Amino acid sequence: MSVVPAPAAPTHELPGVRFTALVSPTRGSTDTSVWLVEIDPGAPPRPHELTREEIFVVLSGSAAVRIGECSQTARSGDAIVVPAGVPFALAPDGDQPLRALCCLPVGGQARVPGEAPFTPPWAA
Repeated sequence: MSVVPAPAAPTHELPGVRFTALVSPTRGSTDTSVWLVEIDPGAPPRPHELTREEIFVVLSGSAAVRIGECSQTARSGDAIVVPAGVPFALAPDGDQPLRALCCLPVGGQARVPGEAPFTPPWAA
């Protein structure tokens, strides 16, 4: 068993979004990558697909979730299951930041329209 200390600050940033890699192959895991994501209110959703199932657990705030043609709201404590190969987008729902814990099997990649599949750096 290993304890991997959390970074003191987010490890990757996009406009309005911060990712903090907790475990990944470069941080001591072999099968699962886990990170925190924090999304500012008003940050636009970024539609994408995944090559493996991804799980989000909402820690605070609420999320406007679109998976395929289905739109739902997820609140603190809710889990979001994103199937592989299905278009997906997530954004804060309301005026509070969204904080979620995310899990993706190692080797999972993201596909953004018009780009080649890639491993998110917070999951590498």
